[in-house]
Amino acid sequence: MDQKEQSIREAKRLKKRNAEEAERLVKEQERKKVYLAKELAIEEAQKEREAKRAEKRAAEEKEQLERERIRREAYFARERAINEAQEERRLKAKKQSLE
Repeated sequence: MDQKEQSIREAKRLKKRNAEEAERLVKEQERKKVYLAKELAIEEAQKEREAKRAEKRAAEEKEQLERERIRREAYFARERAINEAQEERRLKAKKQSLE
């Protein structure tokens, strides 16, 4: 009877250990799922931030190019005005010297 009781206790202990191991594995899988979901959320948020930064950078570059174009046009307009004024003075001086 002692041997039989010991076998029963051993079987119960083994059954309990197997149940605990199965529960531990389920908890570990759930923990991994939660971890992976968090990592995925972090990755998605990072991609979104990077996309917004790229969008902002593109808009800033576009604005910078527009400012540069306007600056160049203003510079060339000033140069043209100066050249035209010089040409007028030269023609005026030439006309006066002929008179």
